[in-house]
Amino acid sequence: MNIYACIKQVPDTEASILVKDGRSINETNIKWIVSPYDEYAIEEALKLKEKLPGSKVTAICLGPDRVQNALRTALAMGADAAVHIECAALLDAHNTARALAHVIGADKEFGVIFLGRQAIDDDASQVHLMLAGELSLPAATNVLAFSCDGQKVRVEREIGEGAREVIEMPVPCVVAAAKGLNTPRYASMMGIMKAKKIEIRKVPLAETGADETRNRVRLLKLSSPAEKPQGRVIPGEPAAVVQELVKLLREEAKVL
Repeated sequence: MNIYACIKQVPDTEASILVKDGRSINETNIKWIVSPYDEYAIEEALKLKEKLPGSKVTAICLGPDRVQNALRTALAMGADAAVHIECAALLDAHNTARALAHVIGADKEFGVIFLGRQAIDDDASQVHLMLAGELSLPAATNVLAFSCDGQKVRVEREIGEGAREVIEMPVPCVVAAAKGLNTPRYASMMGIMKAKKIEIRKVPLAETGADETRNRVRLLKLSSPAEKPQGRVIPGEPAAVVQELVKLLREEAKVL
């Protein structure tokens, strides 16, 4: 089976994000990482490969040249091949899904496609379902348990308030990983060295049929959240403090 892991490179959660020109961020000194949910996707793809002899895992990432570092991470973890869809433009989820579908659909032997349930930068949680739509495949999102016998997939997904539902799907299909599905492995030194020698296949965006002009969602403005005002300390005896607090909530905050 040819297994795919679609990943996204995002800023580290500890990075200081500064808005530039109202439409993008200042990338200077930002550390870029594989989106954490996508790490679960990579791990589950590798586990499936280990279960099904003769299988192959290919990692795919769309973006500028820097995303090759994310692909090297997937290769170091154990992926067999990597594809970089070269794109400097800002694509919406639909266009991103179209580009991924073009690459995967060209492989007549593709099986399970893994993605994270969402990226931690935009939290859109849309690409996996749109990818399934582009390829006319069944899909399961927010997956916490996965098994596959090569012909069909069985997953458990959380549906709210701790409840789970069990879904069976034929292969090929799309699976969106959630936290708790597995524990992503660390890349070994040997894996890192091996990953440096693997050639990453490059696919120009123009070949995929995706184009920024075909975006259905447009970014109008990007801005930093307003700074939260500093907290106030009300000194005094408890009874007097409560009276003052109620007065402030009523007259200033206007929540009472």
